[in-house]
Amino acid sequence: MPSRFTHRLARRRLAAAICFSSAAMAGVFAPAPLALAQPATGAAASTPTEAARTYHIPAGPLTGALNRFAAEAGIFLVGNARLTDGKNSAGLNGAYSVENALTALLGGSGLEAARQPNGSYTLREASVVLKKVHAIDSEEVLPNELPPVYAGGQVARGGRLGLLGNKSVFDAPFNITSYTAQVIENQQARSIADVLANDPSARLSSARTNISDDFSLRGFPVASQDVALNGMYGLMPFFRVPVEMAERVEVLKGPSALLNGIPPSGNIGGAINVVSKRAGAEPLTRVTASYLSDSVFGAELDAGRRFGDQQQFGVRANLAYRDGGTTIDQQDLKEVVGSLGLDYTIERLRLSADIIYQYEDIDKVVRQFTAGPGLTKVPHAPDNSSNYPGYGRSKMSDHTLLLRAEYDLTENLNVYAGYGDRHSKMDAVAGNPTLNDSNGDYSSAPAWQVYVVDSHSAQAGLNFNFSTGPVNHQLTASATRVIQNSDIYFLFSGFGTRNSNLFDPVYSPTPSTSGLSGHPLKYTASAMTSYALADTLSMLNDQVQLTLGARRQKIEARNFTMNVGTPSGDPYDKSATTPSLGLVIKPWQNVSFYANYIEGLSQGPSAPIGADNAGKMFAPYKTKQKEIGVKGDWGGFVTTLAAFEIKRPSGITQNNHFSVNGEQRNRGLELNVFGALTDRVRLLGGAAYTRGELTKTQGGAFDGNDAVAVPKVQINLGTEWDAPFAPGVTLTARGIYTGKQYIDQANRLEVPQSTRFDVGARYKTVIAEKPVVFRLNVDNVFNRNYWGASNFGYLYLGDPRTVQLSATVDF
Repeated sequence: MPSRFTHRLARRRLAAAICFSSAAMAGVFAPAPLALAQPATGAAASTPTEAARTYHIPAGPLTGALNRFAAEAGIFLVGNARLTDGKNSAGLNGAYSVENALTALLGGSGLEAARQPNGSYTLREASVVLKKVHAIDSEEVLPNELPPVYAGGQVARGGRLGLLGNKSVFDAPFNITSYTAQVIENQQARSIADVLANDPSARLSSARTNISDDFSLRGFPVASQDVALNGMYGLMPFFRVPVEMAERVEVLKGPSALLNGIPPSGNIGGAINVVSKRAGAEPLTRVTASYLSDSVFGAELDAGRRFGDQQQFGVRANLAYRDGGTTIDQQDLKEVVGSLGLDYTIERLRLSADIIYQYEDIDKVVRQFTAGPGLTKVPHAPDNSSNYPGYGRSKMSDHTLLLRAEYDLTENLNVYAGYGDRHSKMDAVAGNPTLNDSNGDYSSAPAWQVYVVDSHSAQAGLNFNFSTGPVNHQLTASATRVIQNSDIYFLFSGFGTRNSNLFDPVYSPTPSTSGLSGHPLKYTASAMTSYALADTLSMLNDQVQLTLGARRQKIEARNFTMNVGTPSGDPYDKSATTPSLGLVIKPWQNVSFYANYIEGLSQGPSAPIGADNAGKMFAPYKTKQKEIGVKGDWGGFVTTLAAFEIKRPSGITQNNHFSVNGEQRNRGLELNVFGALTDRVRLLGGAAYTRGELTKTQGGAFDGNDAVAVPKVQINLGTEWDAPFAPGVTLTARGIYTGKQYIDQANRLEVPQSTRFDVGARYKTVIAEKPVVFRLNVDNVFNRNYWGASNFGYLYLGDPRTVQLSATVDF
């Protein structure tokens, strides 16, 4: 029996790309909305979840049969016409998926149609492809293997569950959604923030052109610095996470200490993991020219190649450049992103490396508002294209290197290790405006901040499969260590206070730092070390799966006096153990019930100055989640329904004594939908109801109130429609609704509900025998003005109408 951990990529690279050059095969067609499963051999094979259509194509010359099928199915089919000369087809009569139809049409011809990364199909001789090692069934996903995409291509059939490795959605005892490179490209996403706009459990917690991106998941904050790269923390760009290098963006809702360890900032709302791109079996050279309103122009390159007699060495490069004026008044943006993904595979060994560079320069950067003591009511949202505070700049750069290795000791035992470094730097002059009254008056004072963060991340572990009688075990063990040190220089005095008004803003020049002296000095130092063990027990042909595990986490930290660099307070050295339990029951082939108990872990706080125990550091606090849910596969369309409760401790000061006796409790329901509703319609999104309640507050003053920035209702629902009257054209629409929320514990300052609509279109064609895709996306198409809020009580203004255009060519 082949190894469960044997790498599947064993295809030989095709000698050359081929394309139909005859007039009969030069048609223009839209790609079919299908996700293709791993084929069992070199021939194509479909999964039961692919949408099928009925075809009546008579027997006859193969060229004509293929041309007619491509027109009816709405796909690109390219190849050299001489391959089909003199060959006949038995035709089609019945319901087929695209891949099954192509297999039937090409039966006996010695040819096959291979799906390309852009959704088109290439005709080629079947004999040029080596047989795959072995196939997987519709649900099996190996721990080191990228799960295939689901029908519609927007979401994958599984994702990474930390130390448990890759799991099918239906085998995961958690709510996980894995967004694909296809949805990133079609929505022209530029950062994680744009991808999370598809998720009803997520919300952006800062303005899109703020110094950094921050989010919330299930009503709890998630910092951009906590996004993982290939399962490892501390390596993705610190302030804003780009997605040009992303093959998948995996979103796991809720605490996940067992699965992933403690994130650097200690978030417990969920875990976000970016899976980097790797070179595919087919050569790829993709060039994109783009426009972002008002005047940001850009270009992107995505190129991949495999080398070696068995394609064992792969190279994938991504480059992006954007420069120009944004939709925010007087704001200019420059972005540079570069990544290089390398991999080497032989029978048992897999090596990979990722190199990432990001640079961003924003002139007139926007900031979030704080509520002043005189604010009694949040004013209505002003013109969303205005610039607040009306001055400022931000320059950020990130450099990342990640090395990973995996080795199959036996067919049932796999070991892995990884090490990475990241260097991040921000040089910014900005100020948080304070909203003083309901008339919109605000004040702000610039500050100069130079912030440098260095991270080192290491990981090692093993996966061991064995059986004890009728019970199969997947035993996993992991050790991680993340070291993160930061230096800072912060200058606040000397720039003066500036006053303005939301509805009559006064812009002012950004103060110059030329001639000012100062350099970053040590500010924080931390090391997080953890050891985890988990066992997934599978019974009754995997119909019942039970996961048990625990992680022991040690946190060492030290703070230093700002701008001085000397130690401040006592060092922090605390440990905690977090258990987890997950259960999956699959009574039917297409339905999966699940339940979990899991804990999150965050570094304990220190008692503030003024408390009678000032400076005392508390042990890491645990956030506890209980969750149940059901997932259904309805033949190309998936729904998941989850109910959860999360309790998070918090610090309070009572009778001048600080303690971690406060508590916030979030209870909620989540509905997620994705896949192909019909052969021309796809859905992505869902709805979430969350009741965030303050259950224990200082002196009980706010017990029972709504938690800060936790709207009860959130809805994100997008659709795509392949227009039958215009082959190659796809129309898209999305609505995002956020219910009312509060930015204070007293629930006096209410942020009204908001609704945003996005629309788009794309057109796939062939020009000069090259596949071309034109895309148009318009966010906030009605240009609605609205407020957003963060869990820390900040207000920010939503984005104005934003237009994106692009043209992509595959060479």
